[in-house]
Amino acid sequence: MIKKGIILAGGIGSRMSPLTKAVNKQLLPIYDKPLIFYPLSILMLAKIRDILIIVNKGQLDQYKKLIPHGDNLGVKISFKEQEKPRGLPDAFVLGEKFIGRENVAMILGDNFFYGQNLTNKLLNCAKIKNGAKVLLHSVQNPELFGVAKIDSNNKIIQIKEKPKKFFSNYAITGLYFFDNNVVRYAKKLKLSKRGEIEIVDLLMKYKKKNKLSADFIGRGGAWLDTGSIEDYYKTSAFVQAVENRQGLKIACLEEIAFLNKWIKKKEIIKQIKFYGNCEYSNYLKKIIK
Repeated sequence: MIKKGIILAGGIGSRMSPLTKAVNKQLLPIYDKPLIFYPLSILMLAKIRDILIIVNKGQLDQYKKLIPHGDNLGVKISFKEQEKPRGLPDAFVLGEKFIGRENVAMILGDNFFYGQNLTNKLLNCAKIKNGAKVLLHSVQNPELFGVAKIDSNNKIIQIKEKPKKFFSNYAITGLYFFDNNVVRYAKKLKLSKRGEIEIVDLLMKYKKKNKLSADFIGRGGAWLDTGSIEDYYKTSAFVQAVENRQGLKIACLEEIAFLNKWIKKKEIIKQIKFYGNCEYSNYLKKIIK
């Protein structure tokens, strides 16, 4: 099982300016909780308990006020500041010491995932020992994404970035599972024309060795990107609709930790005091009744 995970929460969030001039995008609210709770919850659902959050330089204190170390969630959380965005694979270069000899998962800090059978899929992906695995999702407009073509064994046989002609409707989401070779591969990547190292180039190294496979979010599941203001509010509206209908919260970190038996009632009581008198605290009270 993969034991370590990285959340890439850097980037300048230029498409959401001026909202992101003073606050990191991942700390802005998606309905009733900060955006960072959602990718963090995905790693926790995959039973990953050692997590590195990569943030912009100068924004570390903002995160530590919200999630200082992870003890309250039964996980270990550490932080790494990124001088400037250099592309998604830079997370593995920056996180080399954190990763050590372990396999690792990475999730983009502005991606949102939801689905009835999602937890089982995450646990299955986290079992990877050799190679890499990505999570795919069917989209209506594949020309806007990096897309993959697969064979009958769910091996990825071809990848194209924002194809002009129809190639596949399976978009590569912002959730990846890698063996330990990822650090070595990432360090050898060359800068693209836009001056960054590219995730597609990293995936291609695995694909050339026939070690890149896929799983799917599946019909009825959701993968949403919060990169623009419009998408951001669509995601917030989605969470509001689901939570208000079901009476259950998406990405309640304390609930996930409690159900995983990583924390006990006393930790949730501490969190209730930390959050204060709010709806989120009221939900936590219901968990420990």
